[in-house]
Amino acid sequence: MQNSPYDIPPQESKEKWFRSHLLGREVELGDLYSLIPNELDLLMAETAEIRSDIEGKDKNIGKYRTAGYFLELAKIIEKRRLSEI
Repeated sequence: MQNSPYDIPPQESKEKWFRSHLLGREVELGDLYSLIPNELDLLMAETAEIRSDIEGKDKNIGKYRTAGYFLELAKIIEKRRLSEI
C-alpha cells in the first residue's frame, strides 16, 4: 500500500464501508486513498456494475447509494493521481 500525500477529509473518516467481492474484503471510504491502482480499478468496476443495475436499486437502495459514493470518490482519486504523473 502506498501513502497518500492528501489528508483524508473528516466526512470520509466516518464509518462508511463497502464489501468488495473482487477484493475479498470490506473497504472503508477513507481506505480508497491508500488502495494500489489495481485495487482501485477493481473497486471502480464493481461499484460501476452495481450502479448500472437500475432494477437492483429498488431491491437495495443502501448498497446502490454506497456504491455511488465509493465510485465517485475513486474517480476523483484516480483523476488526481493521473494528474500528478
